[in-house]
Amino acid sequence: MTSPVRHVSRPVARRFMAIRHLLAPPRSLPAEPASVMRVVDRLGSLQFDPLDIAGRNHDLTLLARIAGYRRAWTDALLYESRDLYETYNKQFSLVPTAGLPWFRLTWDRHHVSHSGGAFDEHAPLVEELLEHIRTNGPTSATDLEPRAAIDWYWRPTNPIRAILEALAEAGVLAISRREGNRRIYDLTERLFPAEVLARRPPEDEQRRHLLLSRYRGNGLLGGTGEYTLWMGLGKAPVRLATRDQLIERGDIVPVHVDGFRGPRYVLPDELPLLDQATAELDAEGEADGWRMGRPGGTDAGVAFLAPLDPLAWDRDLLERLWDFDYRWEVYVPLEKRRWGYYVLPLLYGDRFVGRIEPKIDRSAGTLRVLGLWWEAGFDPLDEGNPGFVDAFTDALRAHMAFGGVRKVVMPRTAVHAPLARAVRARLAATPTTIAS
Repeated sequence: MTSPVRHVSRPVARRFMAIRHLLAPPRSLPAEPASVMRVVDRLGSLQFDPLDIAGRNHDLTLLARIAGYRRAWTDALLYESRDLYETYNKQFSLVPTAGLPWFRLTWDRHHVSHSGGAFDEHAPLVEELLEHIRTNGPTSATDLEPRAAIDWYWRPTNPIRAILEALAEAGVLAISRREGNRRIYDLTERLFPAEVLARRPPEDEQRRHLLLSRYRGNGLLGGTGEYTLWMGLGKAPVRLATRDQLIERGDIVPVHVDGFRGPRYVLPDELPLLDQATAELDAEGEADGWRMGRPGGTDAGVAFLAPLDPLAWDRDLLERLWDFDYRWEVYVPLEKRRWGYYVLPLLYGDRFVGRIEPKIDRSAGTLRVLGLWWEAGFDPLDEGNPGFVDAFTDALRAHMAFGGVRKVVMPRTAVHAPLARAVRARLAATPTTIAS
């Protein structure tokens, strides 16, 4: 069935996104492991990246939404209870194990690809590794003597590492646990319930599930956009046909945002959140410059978003809806960076007001803010937003507690000195509590 297209303003769309992303206000979910699954239920999947400068990407995503978040909670869900597991969705991601049958398509495609390539070319090593794991249990690439490097994806690598990775991509192996960023693999059949592994939904059903997970993740995707949004979903004609099936089934609902060509899409159970956003803005009246309203009916809070946070997946949407030009520059050569190595979007209320580059220095017990950049016209000390400094300090305090550090060092520049003094005064008044 099809639904009529709703029309909303850009401010309503921004407010809706803050609410549906559980960021109105930030860190509003209870300080407990169950909150991790609540975030996953809302967003569908969390993108994984191993870099741990200010926290890994999925940890930062959760830290922005859960009070007192601890990375051990997610690790336990991944490697103990196995309510979550690691697979390819939008690149490498954490997804619910209950949805594994609908993500099998990724395993099957990789199995076909590697069966005509790496598995045939390195058949003796494939059997050697599988026999080693059957006999000795969970294994990493460093548990066996390295061999001469082979070409693998974008660089030469140890063939043991490459074949273990290929077997995991194909679903023969899975990640049993991690030690730092070292992957420990085991047979998939040992890690997940047999009834889950035995279930194989039809391929078209799996394709719909995969595509729906992208719309669930971001919350306001359209039909096009940068290629990373749609990786693993086939070429455009197949993907668009699958999208049309989702529309016909009522799994996604078109929404027209003022100033955008073509509809965006939301999940039908989130339409009440659109109504909520509309009602809040009607009650607040027209915004004046950078003055913040009360997203979710609360004072505006500050969140440091992960570079691959689902809210930030669609860089074009960030620019067109928020006038916020964000590019993750971690892989950009130093001389070409505009901002910095690991710079995070800074969300205040339902607006992006700047960027922050935090770094957790555990050896010194310090959260170092290497850089701060504000959007044109936004002043963190403006009397029009009297709550910003408190909200910003709260976000720093949450990040310090997450990192297990007790000090914060702000940028040592004259332009940031007044804010640094204000932050220090607030931190001194209420010292950060470091959870065990």
